[in-house]
Amino acid sequence: MDEMNFERARYNMIEQQIRPWSVLDPHVLRTLSAVPRERFVPPDYRRLAYSDTRVPIGHGHTMMPPVVEGRLLQALELSGDENVLEIGTGSGFVTACLAGMVHAVESVDIHGEFTASARERLRELDIDNVNLTTGDAAAGWNGGHRFDAIALTGAVPAVPDAYRQALAPGGRLFAIIGDGSEPVMEAIQVTRVGDEEWSVESLFETWIAPLENTSRPRRFEF
Repeated sequence: MDEMNFERARYNMIEQQIRPWSVLDPHVLRTLSAVPRERFVPPDYRRLAYSDTRVPIGHGHTMMPPVVEGRLLQALELSGDENVLEIGTGSGFVTACLAGMVHAVESVDIHGEFTASARERLRELDIDNVNLTTGDAAAGWNGGHRFDAIALTGAVPAVPDAYRQALAPGGRLFAIIGDGSEPVMEAIQVTRVGDEEWSVESLFETWIAPLENTSRPRRFEF
């Protein structure tokens, strides 16, 4: 597929997938129009860069479908001056989108291969407001810092308290709740509305791979 066809595919993705799934934030739509998703897709799957599908990227992980990426970006309600934490760098595509929408992004992935490839792709696109780190962030990664927005790009059984505490006042968190055993998971937006108060909004149903090393909630046994 040549560059012109990628541009057409990107346009069609937005008009035929993203908008119909209630992603209408102009800032999000401009970003998705500007970031070349094909640059973040493994070469063997590049023809699927703008398809409504999960593209394999290795280690049992996939890129989220474009519609989920769009809803994630919209749920964070970004205005441009935020400091954002992303847990699960993956291909780096969502990282690049966030970087184009906010002041700074800190992104963490457990796989050094993902961190390295994302760093190279971001460098090629002259994106320089992202700090990439390799590490296990299943239980938390704030180091005492607070963020205006947090995106968990792997499913979790429940939002770890460390991430709720890492939200700044008024901050938003996007997560998909599930442990991998269910056919359907719930995407939610968590907003910090007070020192020890958070509101939760259910957004939509989907399915993604679990965040590695998360543990299932303990169940009562009788």
